Amino acid sequence: MRAWDLIALAVLAAGFTSYVSAQTASSQGSSTATSAPSAVPGSEACAGCHSEIYRSYKKTAMAGASGAAGDGLTTGEFVDKKSGVTYRVFEREGRVWMSYERDGELRGERELEYFIGSGKKGRTYLFSDDGYLFEAPINWYSQEGRWNMTPAYTEAKEIPMNLPSYSSCLNCHTSGLQARVLGTRNKFSGKPYLHDGITCERCHGAGEGHLEGKGGIVNPAKLPAERRDGICMECHFEGTVAVGQPGKHLYQFQPGDRLADDIHYFVLGGNQPPAAEALSQYQALSLSMCKRKSGDKMWCGSCHNPHSEPAAADKAAYYRGKCVACHGEAFAAKHNPHKPDCTQCHMPSLPSTDVAHTQATDHRILRNPMAAQPVLISVGPRLEPFPESEAPLLTDRDLALAWEGLAQRGIEGASRESVDYLRKAVKESPDDPTLLSALAFMEQQEGRDREARELYERTLKIRPRSNTAATNLGILEARSGHLRRAVELWQPAFERVPYRSAIGMDLAMAFCVAGQKDEARRYVERVLEFNPDFGKARQLLAHMDDRQGQCKP
Repeated sequence: MRAWDLIALAVLAAGFTSYVSAQTASSQGSSTATSAPSAVPGSEACAGCHSEIYRSYKKTAMAGASGAAGDGLTTGEFVDKKSGVTYRVFEREGRVWMSYERDGELRGERELEYFIGSGKKGRTYLFSDDGYLFEAPINWYSQEGRWNMTPAYTEAKEIPMNLPSYSSCLNCHTSGLQARVLGTRNKFSGKPYLHDGITCERCHGAGEGHLEGKGGIVNPAKLPAERRDGICMECHFEGTVAVGQPGKHLYQFQPGDRLADDIHYFVLGGNQPPAAEALSQYQALSLSMCKRKSGDKMWCGSCHNPHSEPAAADKAAYYRGKCVACHGEAFAAKHNPHKPDCTQCHMPSLPSTDVAHTQATDHRILRNPMAAQPVLISVGPRLEPFPESEAPLLTDRDLALAWEGLAQRGIEGASRESVDYLRKAVKESPDDPTLLSALAFMEQQEGRDREARELYERTLKIRPRSNTAATNLGILEARSGHLRRAVELWQPAFERVPYRSAIGMDLAMAFCVAGQKDEARRYVERVLEFNPDFGKARQLLAHMDDRQGQCKP
């Protein structure tokens, strides 16, 4: 065991493995594969009876929310000043490629397979590696007419090539999302989805038998307000924190269902005015005076026809007509007769042109958007359910995971609230692996290793493929000098998530110090396959290749 004790010191000194929060996974639902639509009709199935609607809908942003990488592609090249990497997007033999190169020492390429994003603001491109789906490190920004780094990595000095493409993102840009491979969050056995863009059944339901004339389909406008609005909320609202319900996956939501059965949303309140850039369209609309006075009568469909979009030249008149329908022609003529475009003053475009998941238009419909926002005295964070009508549905589990999500963002006071709620929730649901892993992580952060170890062990008994629990328990075992046990935990986790570089590097260091250089090299090379610009891996490989063969990252 003396050699393994030495490895423990080496691994911990290297400091590769970092804590992994359980909340990231909880908002997405369990990593266990669950049945997804295996065969659902695309919009083409509706064209026979609804040809006019089909033709107009195909031109909308929703219909074009995803597709093959080559559709509408703009090739190009740019140099990222932070990393010094030259990126190039090009076509070769009918396929789309992204190459990267820096100083001749690092070069490679990936085949881009799909895009997500209608292209109005930009497009993100996806590639796969060994069946795992990733986002490319660069985006096409339509409004700026250029390629640039993906928003979260504008300051990155290394190429971010291991950005997982999660179901939560794919769900709002594709149709017929397929189940992930068991124990993973971004690996698919084939194409990750069945249909490009948002198809008819995403809003109208599958309508079993409808194509044979044996049944109807969902008409969102005729549903109760809560279920009607849930269809739009599914993709046009994110909230500050979203907590998936046990055994539920958002991609399983069907029109007519109650969205709150699958996911509960929270927003921060009480300590800051609503900032337009941080709001989803649905939340922003809820803050408008129009919505507050109209109540359930007003919804997204009051102004938007999901089956068609007005031409650019007709937009001002089209949306003015929506305003006049409620406010009256007389008021509109008197209010500002020389400016027929109501949205120009009351729903201006927002400045966040390069940030994902934000609205392009201010849906708060402010009376005077240029007026200064009120300054509120900060009294600490307060979580509020959204919409407020969902408050009676909330459980200690919801609040525990919501506060845990805020704690991982470093919001002051959130950690204490999270631990209190997590302990109560675990007592109520002692076999909930998401709660157990989340509480274990919080205990681990507070230095209560014994309690954390017990909770991780309980998690793994219930969910043996929990990569979060295995990774973090491995850290605790390594710190206690039990490196053999740590390696046993890390190895299967790294097999399931080989793009998680920190796990692979800990394994590489362990085997390198133990003198098993070939095994160590295998792990470093696997790390570099998914993360080719990871400096610590490149350094370790270089040290392993020198004459002394030292294990120095």
